[in-house]
Amino acid sequence: MDTLIIGCGNLLRGDDGVGPMLVRHLAEIGTPPGVRLADGGTAGMDVAFNMRGADRVIIVDACQTGAEPGTLFKVPGERLEQLPPLEGINLHAFRWDHALAFGRWLLKDDYPRDIAVYLVEVASLEFGAPLTEPVKTAMAQLAQLLLAEALVPSAG
Repeated sequence: MDTLIIGCGNLLRGDDGVGPMLVRHLAEIGTPPGVRLADGGTAGMDVAFNMRGADRVIIVDACQTGAEPGTLFKVPGERLEQLPPLEGINLHAFRWDHALAFGRWLLKDDYPRDIAVYLVEVASLEFGAPLTEPVKTAMAQLAQLLLAEALVPSAG
């Protein structure tokens, strides 16, 4: 099984960089065979093309809901891929959630059958700041969880 973990976010905005930082962390500690890593950064279109042919896709990004910083949320991809029409959208505003809807249309049979999105509640989006401690801790916990999940066959 081919699992693709995509980290999304802006490295220049504090905790918003948790997705790309997680991918870098996983690259440093190593992943099992069949796990690919991709830094989706802030380019949603790249996310759509990276998904081609993967059995399972895991997207990691930051969120701001008002919950305790470092809180992890898991959302099934199918809940996020049915977006309203993308009228007036441009490449600078094309996010990973748009990429799910676009990817289903574009990739057809090559669209992954299992997509999960993990969101990490932020504490700070300050320009140039490092990850805050609660988000750094959540990132390390999520990395271990994702490695364990990568070893489990997909239910899809």
